Amino acid sequence: MIEVRSFPYVFHIGTIRDWRSIVNKILATINDPRKKCRRKGIAMINSRAKGIGGEAEVKSILHHELGLNFERDLSQYREATRGDLICTDCDFPFVIEVKRWGPLRGSPDPKAWRQVCAAAEAAGKLPLLCYRYDRQTWRWKMPLEAVILAGLPGDTQMKRENYHMNIDWDYACEFDDTTTAMLIIRELLCDGTT
Repeated sequence: MIEVRSFPYVFHIGTIRDWRSIVNKILATINDPRKKCRRKGIAMINSRAKGIGGEAEVKSILHHELGLNFERDLSQYREATRGDLICTDCDFPFVIEVKRWGPLRGSPDPKAWRQVCAAAEAAGKLPLLCYRYDRQTWRWKMPLEAVILAGLPGDTQMKRENYHMNIDWDYACEFDDTTTAMLIIRELLCDGTT
């Protein structure tokens, strides 16, 4: 932050002390990032609104691809072990967590995956993390168990009982292609009790 410590006798009205405080207020306004954003016409980012917008985007993609209706789970603010979206049409095999992040980073925040895994374990379902960075496509992260279950014959409940799936959810697959992720989800929906 720039600060005026000494100021030449350029101003003829008022004392140096008065001008120093006025100039410091002006410089504080210039250096304030919120005011800088307003001055350049860039709005500050509201993370809650960004999250709600991300949930709406994923809800739209899932409705378009699967033909199922989803709603936001408003209980997620009260309970930590809840997902972001709930399917209103059937018993959806996943707990869905939606994340929107700023500029592209190397890898997603591992806390987000742990969060959705805890919610899925509490619900007795599989975790599904949908995330994207600004100006990027949606990515879908699901456990390897979901991919294996989608490839096995029989209904999903029978698969879990017969094959004793006990695969660690740290072994996960990420898809930057919505089509591939929807293919796996469709397979699990066809085998389940919908």
